[in-house]
Amino acid sequence: MKMKLSLISAAMLSASLLITPAVSMAKMPIAVNGQQLPTLAPMLEQITPGVVSIQVSGSKEIRRRADPLDFFFGNPQPRSQKREFSGLGSGVIIDAKEGYVVTNNHVVQDAEKMLVTLEDGREYEATKIGSDKESDIALLKIDAEDLVAVKLANSDQLRVGDFAVAIGNPFGLSHTVTSGIVSALGRSGLNIEGYEDFIQTDAAINQGNSGGALVNLNGELIGINTAILGASGGNVGIGFAIPSNMMKNLVDQIIEHGEVRRGSLGISGRPLDAGLAKAQQLDVKQGAYVMQVMDDSAASEAGIKAGDVIISIDGSEISGFHELRSKIATLGEGKKVKLGIYRDGKVQTVKVTLDGAAALTAAGDELHPAFQGATLENTQKNGNKGVEVTTVDPRSPAARVGLEEGDVVMQVNRQRVETISDMNKIIENTKGNIVLGVQRGRESVFVLIQ
Repeated sequence: MKMKLSLISAAMLSASLLITPAVSMAKMPIAVNGQQLPTLAPMLEQITPGVVSIQVSGSKEIRRRADPLDFFFGNPQPRSQKREFSGLGSGVIIDAKEGYVVTNNHVVQDAEKMLVTLEDGREYEATKIGSDKESDIALLKIDAEDLVAVKLANSDQLRVGDFAVAIGNPFGLSHTVTSGIVSALGRSGLNIEGYEDFIQTDAAINQGNSGGALVNLNGELIGINTAILGASGGNVGIGFAIPSNMMKNLVDQIIEHGEVRRGSLGISGRPLDAGLAKAQQLDVKQGAYVMQVMDDSAASEAGIKAGDVIISIDGSEISGFHELRSKIATLGEGKKVKLGIYRDGKVQTVKVTLDGAAALTAAGDELHPAFQGATLENTQKNGNKGVEVTTVDPRSPAARVGLEEGDVVMQVNRQRVETISDMNKIIENTKGNIVLGVQRGRESVFVLIQ
């Protein structure tokens, strides 16, 4: 059976739930032979008030292609219509004084009304402070007293095998708790989000858990539950969460600036694998291999060179280029970081002040709906500047129009482009078809967008 990745908000949930009557049971003993039985109950009693249910409603514009017969009646353009929606997800209170609640962007995207329900049954309408689609984080605010916040852990200190507990509202079943372990760290390349650095866990996660808490045995937040891998969108023991450190970096930027201002090193590269390490005679097992350093970038200012292998960020090891890209982007513009660099058989540390990435990277649909599912990045190859398609979801509109990972856009409607900003200006002023001039390997191809 084919497996698929699914975001886990229970949007437009309409499944009937069969609830069986409670069975009266004798009270379980708290000790056997004088030994206290292990339980998570005391920890959960402290933190479950910090996990909330989020109900959303609103309307969104649904675009569909025009019927071919419309051409005969002079209306060949795609038509759209408004469609009402409702959904259900979870959230975590991270600041009791300010009333800040963090959740997934996909839970509250397009929502016109957001209702937060606390564990004690109190309900409050929430206001969105800001969100970031590419990392799937949103920050809400409620005006309420006597809130309980969940303390944040340092997710960079997680190890595979650490115990993990997921709390959320799967299928509308409030404050459901499941447990497991951290199955893997630094998961990326899943095409769920633009910036991926997931914690993988086998704690049971289902629809409606989106935005809920993944905590350690101390009751500290280690991640925000986001996605599941399953044959039918259900739990099969493979769930993914956004690390708490990544979430905090994004939320701090939203609070300070009202938006996420991504950081950038100004390099292109690839994951280090065994073949590359052997060919380059590198005595390291993993990291991000630097293939190019852009002029006047943060990396060039710090002295990073092509051929270097970046192996850590602020003392935490990285597994590859995707993890490096995600962590740098979410750390934010102006952030000072220490990078561990392997060069000429030695490990050294360099200090870098990150550039802003507002004009360096973009989600495709920020430029045009046809680019949805693609990530674009300014690049420079063989002295020629252009806009590289760094990722493409194979099921996305971007893939359907013919964009491929590694394409470099050099022209838009026969006008030369060197940056995302150049592309955006031309597209904004274009009515009708768009033709991209693309460098694909050694070939030049054209991509038509109608």
